[in-house]
Amino acid sequence: MKTDSHLQMRWMELLVAACFLGVSLLVITDSLRVGNAWGTDGPEPGYFPFYIGCLLFGGAAWIILQTLWAWKQDDGKEVFAEKHEFNLMLLMLVPSAIFTAAIFVLGIYLASLVFVAAFMVWQGKYSYFKSIAVGTSISAVLFSLFEVWFKLPLPKAFIETWLGY
Repeated sequence: MKTDSHLQMRWMELLVAACFLGVSLLVITDSLRVGNAWGTDGPEPGYFPFYIGCLLFGGAAWIILQTLWAWKQDDGKEVFAEKHEFNLMLLMLVPSAIFTAAIFVLGIYLASLVFVAAFMVWQGKYSYFKSIAVGTSISAVLFSLFEVWFKLPLPKAFIETWLGY
């Protein structure tokens, strides 16, 4: 007996909609915590996020309802991704997750340099020199933009702290 190892589209629709539903509930509850009314001096901090959360909740709930209503009419044959397509997604997802975790260890600028350079070597087959040069340039531009011009500090780790930034 052959087993169907494909992930059906309707399950992915439900999963993504459920994730958006969770995020919307988080936004709504936090907006209620910080205040979502119109105060005497204008909107409270949670005023606009509250309504964005409500819109997000409504959209996610609508997708869930549509998917469940169409469940019986849908034959369940629409495939989200074949195995090779899913593997390609993982080839992007896993390094991106590692990059996100590396921000806490290396800081955003050094992690970005390594991420860009590694992807250029791995996926683009560029030379190490060119990849490191581009990664360094991108990190330098991001540093200048956020830290110098906007005065908006981004996450740093021990190396950047050690360098005095």
